[in-house]
Amino acid sequence: MTLDGMEPFGRYLLLDRVAYGGMAEIFRGKQFGSDGFDRLIAIKRLLPSVADDKQFISMFRDEAAITQQLHHPSIVQVFDFGCIDRSWFLAMEYISGVDLKRVWQTAVERNEPLAPPLTAFILQAIAEGLGYAHRATNPAGEPLGIVHRDVSPQNILIGWEGDVKL
Repeated sequence: MTLDGMEPFGRYLLLDRVAYGGMAEIFRGKQFGSDGFDRLIAIKRLLPSVADDKQFISMFRDEAAITQQLHHPSIVQVFDFGCIDRSWFLAMEYISGVDLKRVWQTAVERNEPLAPPLTAFILQAIAEGLGYAHRATNPAGEPLGIVHRDVSPQNILIGWEGDVKL
């Protein structure tokens, strides 16, 4: 990392780490293009501890190949996949907001249950995204056979504008 906390990463700039898991870390980043074009993105990067593990790289590659084919309002879009300086990454749509785990924890801390209409809205969006993914086909019309194996509160994002995404 540089002194100001930002790290150049290929054609991206990693601004800050927003999540960390057993296999990868997620950064808020910027993508740059020509004529001053830039946009906020999320960069999911394999952790150095698994960066040379062929099985993790294969799973990450499969995730990229599958998710880049999905285009639904309730599923985060994938823009890019690759390896920079031995770091495998996915560049994805950045959702400005919080994950459902944090929303749930805040409700528990305040001793205020989530409002039923909000809960129904979140569940409907996630069910629609999962239904789309489970029915998804490749360009030849063959089923992709997707089964999401990690539908958890920390993997459900709720944007400040009201969008809900897996």
